[in-house]
Amino acid sequence: MIIIRAMGGLGNQLQQYALYKKLESIGIDVRMDISWFRNTDTQARMLKPRDLELDHLEGISYRFAEPEEIRGVLGRLWDEKETFVSKVRRKLLPASAPCFLESDMYHEEIFGLDNKYLVGYWACEKYYADILGKLRSEICFPLSDNTELNNKNKAVMDRMEQTQSVSVHVRRGDYLEGANAALYGNICTEDYYDAAIAHMKDKFPSAKFFFFSDDIPYVREHYRSEDYEMIDWNHGSNSFYDMMLMSRCRHNICANSTFSFWGARLNPHTDKVMIRPSIHRNNQIRPPERMKELWQGWTLVTPQGEICLYSDGDVLECNSAG
Repeated sequence: MIIIRAMGGLGNQLQQYALYKKLESIGIDVRMDISWFRNTDTQARMLKPRDLELDHLEGISYRFAEPEEIRGVLGRLWDEKETFVSKVRRKLLPASAPCFLESDMYHEEIFGLDNKYLVGYWACEKYYADILGKLRSEICFPLSDNTELNNKNKAVMDRMEQTQSVSVHVRRGDYLEGANAALYGNICTEDYYDAAIAHMKDKFPSAKFFFFSDDIPYVREHYRSEDYEMIDWNHGSNSFYDMMLMSRCRHNICANSTFSFWGARLNPHTDKVMIRPSIHRNNQIRPPERMKELWQGWTLVTPQGEICLYSDGDVLECNSAG
């Protein structure tokens, strides 16, 4: 049995779920451990506590890991103290340890594991690229109990469908604070967005841009055009509707945020252009050739505004926009 630990925001939860469905599709007995969302001590330590938003979506189906199943694989519940023997085993014989911790962008070896407890975010497209079409057909966003909100979202979806629409996700908030700033900051710079928007305009001169952000005042100040529309009404428990709206755009410009990655992944348009930053974290830099392999179908833009385009082989060009 493989048990996947669910944690983080909706984008991360969807990645853990996508890995679950991939493992399930190849005949592996797999479960999801959702205890992270029930541990108030863990949540209290976070800058932004999270809910299990995965269960707010329709078309989601998975098997919960029962406590006895977790103990059977891990030897304990995750939040229980690790024994001295377990610590020594993990240090000296990591391959035999029951817990597999994500330490790289992609781990091919997880598809050959058994009796392991997986801890990670599994953001890499390569893990589940071949089942994304199936996930798109299964995952649905439910209607809100708020009729006015439904009508507002429906109206903007109609505009998105009638135009060469491009979603633009600008994440600031917790990315500007403490350790997060060092890890995630200065990646999606103004040069990044300027280059990504210019690239979309070159390809689609009539493009209309729909902006999503946790800092709409900043976006309103920095991005002004009759072709720009701010989406600023899906808040709190309704925030996941922003992901729904991103997925209804024809093309997507993402932040270094799994939330907007999934807005693009759930976009059903077969001719879509998806742009993401060339790196996700400042401590996890990969050469363009490796990123091309792991993120097939995406256009990558560097923090300096260089656009990396690919041929069927290797890197075609990685040049400044304009």
